[in-house]
Amino acid sequence: MVDRVLVTLDGTVRNPDAPLLFADDIGVLRGDGVFETVLVRDGTVCALEFHLARLRRSAQALDLPEPELGRWRNAVEQAAQEWGAEREGMMRLVLTRGREPATDNPRSAVTSGELSDTVPVPTSYVLVSGVSERVAKARAEGISVVTLARGISIDLAQAAPWQLLGAKTLSYATNMAALRFAARMGAQDVIFTSTENRVLEGPRSTVVIARDKQLITPPAKNGVLPGVTQRALFAEAERAGYDCKYEPLFTADLLTCDSIWMLSSVTLAARVNSLDGLRMSAPDNAEEIVELVDRGIERAGAIGDW
Repeated sequence: MVDRVLVTLDGTVRNPDAPLLFADDIGVLRGDGVFETVLVRDGTVCALEFHLARLRRSAQALDLPEPELGRWRNAVEQAAQEWGAEREGMMRLVLTRGREPATDNPRSAVTSGELSDTVPVPTSYVLVSGVSERVAKARAEGISVVTLARGISIDLAQAAPWQLLGAKTLSYATNMAALRFAARMGAQDVIFTSTENRVLEGPRSTVVIARDKQLITPPAKNGVLPGVTQRALFAEAERAGYDCKYEPLFTADLLTCDSIWMLSSVTLAARVNSLDGLRMSAPDNAEEIVELVDRGIERAGAIGDW
């Protein structure tokens, strides 16, 4: 049983232990690229079309060449087949601008390993690896979270679109630094807040709060990444009679709600069991919310249902 699967967009299954990127790939040098992380479950790539749509939007935000979604689908399906249906997998779709140009022309790139001044050729590949023990524990037991100031206003995304707040880019150094800081404080995850004390998102997840039969998440216009798993939950929860809303949340709302959920494509649903050191008990509908997420992700493959 393989521990990793690597497929490039030409359909080649590569040795994951062999070199793939050039040393001057701009994704490595500057974090100039985008990615998606997708759960592989029972041999199926969950909510693939919505991840591909978000990959496309992120690429457009960075002025990357338009992703050839047909080739991405083929590479994803091949990687999932190589991985198998016996276990869950974490699939990453990675798209960078390619190699650093030989000149200062921002449109120059690489063609077949040779530098070119005219044709942009991005680096693109699909990587599957195992789901970590952290994920299983977060699903089963919940997570401890601290709130950290992100140092930005909720108006920044619209006032300065070049900040790329709504794109899923490879520039993750700040997010990882926040998670390391949280770990030093004895916590497992982070909820970022704005300068107005509004709730934003986690470094790798969407924040949703529950109040009885109501679910609320911050709107994308506040500079948060639209969540695929959150969207799946809302679609399924509305069928079950929940009132689902996109509304601004203050940090005080985190203390007065019934429960807080961190939703992501691989962990799926992790309930916040501790916020800034304050224990948070599980509500009566905690298991129902987890089931709604699971059903929503299963249904997400049927585009017409969304």
